Amino acid sequence: MPNIPQIELANGVQVPAIGQGTWYMGEDPNIREEEIATLRRGIELGLTLVDTATMYGDGLAEELVGEAIAPFRDEVFLVDKVLPYEASYRGTIESCQGSLERLGTDFIDLLLLHWPGSHPLEETVRGFETLIERGLIGAWGVSNFDSDELPALPSTPLVNQVLYNPSRRGVEYDLLPMHAASKPAITTMAYSPFEQGRLLRHPALEEIAQSLDLHVSQVLIAWAIRDGNTIAIPKSSSLAHVEQNAQAAQLKLSTDHLQIIDEVFSAPQRKSPLEML
Repeated sequence: MPNIPQIELANGVQVPAIGQGTWYMGEDPNIREEEIATLRRGIELGLTLVDTATMYGDGLAEELVGEAIAPFRDEVFLVDKVLPYEASYRGTIESCQGSLERLGTDFIDLLLLHWPGSHPLEETVRGFETLIERGLIGAWGVSNFDSDELPALPSTPLVNQVLYNPSRRGVEYDLLPMHAASKPAITTMAYSPFEQGRLLRHPALEEIAQSLDLHVSQVLIAWAIRDGNTIAIPKSSSLAHVEQNAQAAQLKLSTDHLQIIDEVFSAPQRKSPLEML
């Protein structure tokens, strides 16, 4: 079994640096059993952080995740999300209760606000804190919050989940440094590390992968988690892919490889708006 590096969150909980995303999962009944088997195999390989959201398939992904993790629930660090238009104080609580029902569990380890919305953040965070007091969630965080949006939160989120891969590096200019400088530090979760598959066919990345006798997906995961404080959450569409993802934990890209990536995908030189998918 691959030795998956662990990241310690600000609340002292350790989670794997590579998780499993579930965007678009649960929507096709013809591949449901394969998707469940893939998630379970990932958990067996140590990819025990499973990320889902109310928005994914209008709850279908949550239902799939709930079935997949049921035999392993105590081993899984479960991440879910509240939609912004539901994120009033009462709406946050009701959204979580709906997610718990679809997931078939009584506890979500980490609940995120999916992106900034119109409800006052104080209300949303108060809802999160009530859920913690009731023992329904372990912690809260945010997703898709930019550097000018994080300071509006009444307290520090445990994580900020953002779009991050070599072609989407804008967060490196000010957001990731803000995460690191925060007291306590905010852990970065990188979604879509493969740019929804588009980067898997990039010639420069293919050349690096071929030189290592590995798959491009493994190069991209190793790049995403290279700083030791970022969690990559790639989606795994097959047993073969989830095994490749887990094996990427052992890959350390060389200085030369990182330089090639920097030459092809330039690091940001100025502030840019946060990108989302």
